[in-house]
Amino acid sequence: MRGGPARVLETLRRADGRSCSGETLSRAEGVSRAQVWKHIETLRALGYDIEACAGEGYRLTRTPDRLYPEEILAGLATRWLAREIHWFDETDSTNRVALELARSGAPHGTTVIAESQTAGRGRLGRSFFSPPHLNLYTSIVLRPTLTTASAPTWILAAATACAETIDGYCAPGEVEIKWPNDVLLRGSKTSGILMELAAEATQVSFLVLGIGINLNVDRGDLPDEFRAHATSLSSHLHAPVDRIAFASSLYLQLEGVLDACAERGFDAVRTRFERFFRMRGREVRVLEIDGGETAGRAVGIDPDGALRIRTAAGREKRVIAGDVTLAKGNA
Repeated sequence: MRGGPARVLETLRRADGRSCSGETLSRAEGVSRAQVWKHIETLRALGYDIEACAGEGYRLTRTPDRLYPEEILAGLATRWLAREIHWFDETDSTNRVALELARSGAPHGTTVIAESQTAGRGRLGRSFFSPPHLNLYTSIVLRPTLTTASAPTWILAAATACAETIDGYCAPGEVEIKWPNDVLLRGSKTSGILMELAAEATQVSFLVLGIGINLNVDRGDLPDEFRAHATSLSSHLHAPVDRIAFASSLYLQLEGVLDACAERGFDAVRTRFERFFRMRGREVRVLEIDGGETAGRAVGIDPDGALRIRTAAGREKRVIAGDVTLAKGNA
């Protein structure tokens, strides 16, 4: 939505439930009343409920459950993150779109949002179930001054921001981070993160941070392969989640975490990460990216984001990246 319809929407929003006459809108926009009516019809086609009251004008009565940029920007408190939003009702993958934008020079903080994905991707080539108009699927272009060796810590930082946002809706102790990129709600996955990057030598040229969060999908509607180990925030709360408010909160939380990492490294947010990291002392099995497998007891996280594991032989091993299975049936 751009131009006239966006300006009319802003005027109706500022009226805060009161009617705006066609003449007022016409004057404010510098267009004819017939053109105002066309803008109103455009907004209605996008799902906005706008009443036309004889002698009073137009009144906004309901906004649609859509993650339109205008809705998010209306309540967004960030300085640089999500100030430029590319919205899609459907795309194959927000990460694919964001990577193309990054290669074309999109600035730091450029954000992609999709209402649904036909080929959503998780880590290690897994698919990410992306039904329409229920959850949050977003990818963000980042251009930090960062070495490739430090890049994995930004996944942990992003997981921290996701966990803190979800935690704001939950009781203490219900949210945890499963290294390196999953946020769990009472042991079931509700969020995943995918980071892709381009680099020159040892310096990162750009990162694309993809985040998928199950907000309003019913747990019973999840595919069989996900249902046993996944949930959604609304299924947990037994109430729908305002997706616009959630997205705005997440972007603000994420901006703060990434700013701290950019200024002082992962140590700046490590305490916040540790608040949700409950793997220490638990038996884990890690499928590593090179195909290897490591089993043992999780010891902790190193400053570079690596997971330390003590094997049955008593040796400690560092794992930079991989997929973790927790013992005793936890995902």
